[in-house]
Amino acid sequence: MTKLQRLFAEGDFTATYKFALLIALSDLAVELGADDGAELSLATRQIAERFVQLYWRHALPYGTGQARATPGVLVQNLGVQAAVLTAIEEFRSTSSSTTLQQARREVAYGLLLVKVAAVVSAQPLTYLQNFGGITDPFIYERPGRGVVVLKPNVAYCLRRFHPLVQQLARNHWVGHVKANRRNHGILGNAGDLEDFLFGISRQSLAIIGAGLRKLDGPRCFYCGLGLHEGHVDHFVPFALYPRDLAHNFVLAHPQCNRSKSDSLAGKGHLVRWLERLAVRSPQLSEIGAVAGVVTDGEVAHRVAAWGYANAHAAQGRAWVKASIYEAIDLGYLQRLANP
Repeated sequence: MTKLQRLFAEGDFTATYKFALLIALSDLAVELGADDGAELSLATRQIAERFVQLYWRHALPYGTGQARATPGVLVQNLGVQAAVLTAIEEFRSTSSSTTLQQARREVAYGLLLVKVAAVVSAQPLTYLQNFGGITDPFIYERPGRGVVVLKPNVAYCLRRFHPLVQQLARNHWVGHVKANRRNHGILGNAGDLEDFLFGISRQSLAIIGAGLRKLDGPRCFYCGLGLHEGHVDHFVPFALYPRDLAHNFVLAHPQCNRSKSDSLAGKGHLVRWLERLAVRSPQLSEIGAVAGVVTDGEVAHRVAAWGYANAHAAQGRAWVKASIYEAIDLGYLQRLANP
């Protein structure tokens, strides 16, 4: 963490790629790594896939609706537009797909990944670990073409401190975009830039909400009571793992959603969520595909296991209902290990 702080303070950030790389590596460490201190081997193509997911929405015009702001695609490089964004824009201009999930089924999507992987390899993977006038390969090594290996204990640290790494990278990403003079005419006095860069669109949320209502019925996932207007809630809180996964969404009363806030849910809720994951994964995948969010039940399960394990190690407590919490004991981890 000390070296990461130095990297942010002393590194050369001419584009937003390095922030994207840190986010991608920390996410992949959570989803594919373990807490045993082992190395983690990743393919450049896997990282490129995450880049496309991160930048997919950024290739669309951003508009604030303010009188002195002109909608446009935000510039994410101090020189010419970031090549990853240009590649995505070119793909979208000839594609009939409206969501990333649809785009992944097109033949041309493979060519897009090849382009993005080349950029990732030549730029952020080459230069991320350069700071303070030296190269310090403290995060990963590159033993061969198309392969990145996180060094011993790095995956563990990225998993343990995932929220901090994400917050640092996202805050600096937003600051980089705001500081670019070519974006000033687009941004105006924008207050929702972070939501645009990293959040889910209102249209996608509406689609997910309608799909969950049909799948689970018009009732709150947590209290079980009927609802008229429900909130789409991240079962594993977005503040803990800021990535939208279709299998992580549930429908909740506004009151339950606000009360749970950024807490992990209690054991009773977890058991029902795991049962739902096992039984209704195909339907949740369909909802995610229509809404254009990532659909992977196994990843959602691994993220939950990681979140509760970290909370247990930190002697955390889980939300049961309004003002009622319980300790996250070994029973949680056993339940996650045997869904």
